[in-house]
Amino acid sequence: MSRRVYLHVGAPKTGTTYLQDRLALNARSLSAHGVHFPTTSPLVSPGLAHFRGALDLLGQDWGGAPGHADGSWEALVRRVRRRSGTVVISHEILAPATPAQVARAMRDLAGSEIHVVYTARDLGRQVPAAWQESVKQGRRWSYKRFLDRFEKGRTWFYRAFDVPRVLGTWGAGLPPEHVHVVTVPPSGASDQTADPLWGRMCGVLGIDPAWAPLDSDRSNRSLGIAETQVIRQLNRRMDRQARRESSYDELIRDMLAQGELVRRRSAAVTLPPERHAWAEEQAERWIEWIVGSGVDVVGDVEELRPAPHDPAERWRDPDRVRAKRQLGTALDALAAMTREAARRPDPERQLGQRVRAGVQRVRER
Repeated sequence: MSRRVYLHVGAPKTGTTYLQDRLALNARSLSAHGVHFPTTSPLVSPGLAHFRGALDLLGQDWGGAPGHADGSWEALVRRVRRRSGTVVISHEILAPATPAQVARAMRDLAGSEIHVVYTARDLGRQVPAAWQESVKQGRRWSYKRFLDRFEKGRTWFYRAFDVPRVLGTWGAGLPPEHVHVVTVPPSGASDQTADPLWGRMCGVLGIDPAWAPLDSDRSNRSLGIAETQVIRQLNRRMDRQARRESSYDELIRDMLAQGELVRRRSAAVTLPPERHAWAEEQAERWIEWIVGSGVDVVGDVEELRPAPHDPAERWRDPDRVRAKRQLGTALDALAAMTREAARRPDPERQLGQRVRAGVQRVRER
């Protein structure tokens, strides 16, 4: 049995949500052409199966009830071993895996031709997106504190974004041609497909775009400075990071941060002008490593350089948002929460209805 496994290990904030959803939507048609995006159960989506598998491999347990990911990596590997042709495993939390965790993945997938795929984007876009994502997930640090820690390599996102570190770990022992860097094109890039990133990923995976006709409308869109600041203050007020209530996460992250508030318009979070020189130095280091390593590049490594700062463009500090703007955002969030509460059924009323229905059935017998 011939099998080629592509491990798409990140990075976060590089269109991974869209890519994974498009693979899942077209899983059946892709399977007919020998390309598989497996799940572990008919009741579990591929995206959730891969997330839990990644958690299990990394020895982590968050995003659900305690123990919810136990055994998920082994279950995913079993599904992979049943397939021939091309199999894709994808989740961005795999990026900062340790050498020991990567070694385990390689052992478990032995017998397959293994490829590592890494989607990479310039830090001018990545760093602001990472701070917003951390706030969506419950962090309450200021933008300045996040930037200071990021530059020192003391955040999870830095470990996930650092190209030499990630690919030096995941690519250890693999031929360079089996390690693929897919650069995320800037907005408005003129590739041969309607979605340049999807077209580049198809090229790596050997997919004819016609095999995956269903598009995805899922994306992990960024918030503006006012919206991010309101979520951050809400995290502080509710001590969300410490309590890790799943019900809070559903309302704050899924409904507000990725739903109601992304539709509002405020100034975008961008890299401060004084940090551009550092971002350019990192890009130079990344490009030098990529070129010297001989890994396969799909796209253009020059796309990993941040766009130069425009001196005529005023930079807005996300840590200093006017109170009036925050108030408007907070009222929109409160209105959305109120509408959601009104839509949700009252548990006590539901219980009463079930009891009355049960009594009525007994009487009818």
